[in-house]
Amino acid sequence: MRKIIQLSLFLFSFTILVSAANSDEQRSFRISKNLSIFNSLLRELDLYYVDTLSYDKMMKSTIDNMLIKLDPYTVYMPEEETDDLKFMTTGEYAGIGAMIMNKDKNVIISEPYEGMPAQRNDLRAGDIVLEVDGQKMDGLSVSDVSSKLKGIPNTTIKILIQRYGEKKPIEKVFLREKIQVNPVGYSALISDKIGYVLLNEFTDRAAQELKSSIAELIKQHHIESLVLDVRNNGGGLVDEAVKIVGYFLPKGTEVVTTKGKNSDADRTYKTPSEPIFPDLKLVVLANRASASASEILAGSLQDLDRAVIIGERTFGKGLVQNIRPVGYNGHLKVTTAKYYIPSGRCIQAIDYSHRNEDGSVGRVPDSLTTEFSTKNGRKVRDGGGIVPDTITKDDRKLNIAYYIFAQNLYFDFATKYVYEHPTIASPADFLLSDTDFNAFTNYLIEKKFIYTSQTEKYYNELLDMAKYEGLDKRAEEEFVALKAKLTPDITKNIEENKEDIVDLLSLEIIKRYYFQKGEIQFSLRTDKDLKVALELLKSKEEYNKTLKIGG
Repeated sequence: MRKIIQLSLFLFSFTILVSAANSDEQRSFRISKNLSIFNSLLRELDLYYVDTLSYDKMMKSTIDNMLIKLDPYTVYMPEEETDDLKFMTTGEYAGIGAMIMNKDKNVIISEPYEGMPAQRNDLRAGDIVLEVDGQKMDGLSVSDVSSKLKGIPNTTIKILIQRYGEKKPIEKVFLREKIQVNPVGYSALISDKIGYVLLNEFTDRAAQELKSSIAELIKQHHIESLVLDVRNNGGGLVDEAVKIVGYFLPKGTEVVTTKGKNSDADRTYKTPSEPIFPDLKLVVLANRASASASEILAGSLQDLDRAVIIGERTFGKGLVQNIRPVGYNGHLKVTTAKYYIPSGRCIQAIDYSHRNEDGSVGRVPDSLTTEFSTKNGRKVRDGGGIVPDTITKDDRKLNIAYYIFAQNLYFDFATKYVYEHPTIASPADFLLSDTDFNAFTNYLIEKKFIYTSQTEKYYNELLDMAKYEGLDKRAEEEFVALKAKLTPDITKNIEENKEDIVDLLSLEIIKRYYFQKGEIQFSLRTDKDLKVALELLKSKEEYNKTLKIGG
């Protein structure tokens, strides 16, 4: 009997091995077959197609169309995008240190970084880039102009610009430099013994810069609580997030686990060192644009009851990417696994492997989510992203203020404003005067500002469909009345939404004088999430109750 059982087990194991071998063989055959077809097709096109082919563009387009069926994060980066890859991981590139954008068929400086070559050599937001090193920029895209501005550190660059209020073009000659954007965008004391740090990204210096900022706040202001802001932080290097978690939790604490199709992708990340700030009370601000490493940071601190999360449900990007070389200095950024945080829940919100017939994908419905527990027994759920302990809502509506923004009219007015106002008050004290607001209103009239609301667009679609079905005449009076109600009264809408308009215009003006830090400092004055965080941190009882500390 025992021999029969042993023989049965052997045959069963043999069958599995043969099946696996056949599966691998079939997969290899399918890969070889399709590569052969593609190779033959490309050769036939090369021989017989009527026009000359652009092989590199065709190949990039083919690869992009293949990868887009998988997920948005699996992408091919050819040799010319190597600088972008380096910037993603290090925040470093060589150039002038300014953001540029396309406007009115010109490429213009949109935002110089404080302390970097562009700002030090008086390149300003609104300057039109006419020439770079003697080459005209007419008709070039933003990426084309960007590649001209970048280069080897310490090489001379000559930029010809046209500035508002100046009749003749201005020439600027200076050296390109290695530009490294600090992942910590701002840090400050915001209340008695409460510090604030904005972390913009998880590049390879994120943990070190954050540690330095917190240490300085402790040294200078003796802070006992910290608000760590990862709103709009799209993520980056997972190791940096793990290091940061390690500043607040014991060495060897499990932070995140990755699980993939291949065991090579399975890995557990633990805090690498003893905590530096073990007793600092901590609140993390997050929103719908907080993704990937930001979610690992917020989610692990929530699962381990080490921080209170305040804000909106996060993005839900729990997919792991690795960079693989693919020849000729190109790289494939490929999704290899999913992230799981200490409670066991997965961060990923969308299942790209199961698309709808139209190619779309959906979030995991709440009815299919699973309940998990934090270290102290608090209930949390999966389904994608991190649901904050205290949820706040952005109650701003899509109104005229954002249509003005979409047409770059705040930007244009700020360019004019700077020309007429050499200085303004500090970000902590600046207030847009009624005179300035009226000047902006007149500017909108002068520019013949109009817009079509989303509601009005839907109205037009409804009317077109009614005409198509022959129903427009039957409801003609109703359509006319509805049209009258939906057509924007611009003067009235400006007055009704003055607060939002003033806020967005003030931000654009402040950036011109005090750059990115000034913009942040001004924004924090009316930050609702920050207000909730401060109230919580000032109440030890509420803070402990939220985290279930001490019973």
